[in-house]
Amino acid sequence: MEMKSKVLITGGTGYLGKRLVKASLGQGHETYVLYRPEIGVDIEKVQMLLSFKEQGAHLVQGSFNDRRSLVNAVRLVDVVICAISGVHIRSHQILLQLKLVDAIKEAGNVKRFLPSEFGTDPAKMENAMEPGRVTFDDKMVVRKAIEDAGIPFTYVSANCFAGYFLGGLCQPGHIIPSREHVSILGSGKEKAIYVDEDDIATYTIMAIDDPRTLNKTLYIMPPRNILSQREVVQIWEKLIGKELRKSSISSEEFLASMREQDYAEQVGLTHYYHVCFEGCLTKFEIGDEGEEASKLYPKVKYTTVEEYMKRYL
Repeated sequence: MEMKSKVLITGGTGYLGKRLVKASLGQGHETYVLYRPEIGVDIEKVQMLLSFKEQGAHLVQGSFNDRRSLVNAVRLVDVVICAISGVHIRSHQILLQLKLVDAIKEAGNVKRFLPSEFGTDPAKMENAMEPGRVTFDDKMVVRKAIEDAGIPFTYVSANCFAGYFLGGLCQPGHIIPSREHVSILGSGKEKAIYVDEDDIATYTIMAIDDPRTLNKTLYIMPPRNILSQREVVQIWEKLIGKELRKSSISSEEFLASMREQDYAEQVGLTHYYHVCFEGCLTKFEIGDEGEEASKLYPKVKYTTVEEYMKRYL
């Protein structure tokens, strides 16, 4: 039987990171989780790390501010996956990965690096608006560093995290679906792609030893989950047996309201604008530089939008 790669996950206690740890262990990989000495008395993260250890993960202390600790951690494994936050309303740390790139280059043993991406493909967002484009620009800086260093990679474009988009019926600032009212963004007919966060982790781990995804972008685009906001709302209405009151927000109204928010909120709202008003996730074809996850791994039973939304009943 072919040996599975050893995996190091940074950002393993985060929203997606903890799912990546679970998926890596579940798929039989020897899994290492980097934890920072600065964790201090963050009891929830400590308890999570201990639970990883009980499940069979190895805990490795290291810091992005300590190059030697990063190099030593990287030398333990074959694959490095970074899941540090790139969301401004939490902590935007994308460029910290440049230190990890340097450590991987020095270590010289890594067969694959998966940087913290997992959302919209930044290579498709060269015309993104300010201030939201900073996320895409920073990710492209990291990509260039990876490729300039000759590090084998897989980029993962997972589109819309279901918890953020489906939970709020595609409305920014909402993560629990209303049973009374919904604001439709624009026509509400632009298609987006919604993916269960556990499925993102499953597909990601399946790709790390797959030669078909080497030096390519893995797009996670489950066909049954490519829906418009109106279609998402219709699914929710069917589940609750009730039609919601609807109002609409024009692109001009959305942008005017966005400009009244603080910088971090504006960054996130810009992303919503490109997804919900422009349909940026479905306006391109996957070329030779990419692969689609549900086609590569048809045996994975991904969670459909309707299945996901039943948890809110």
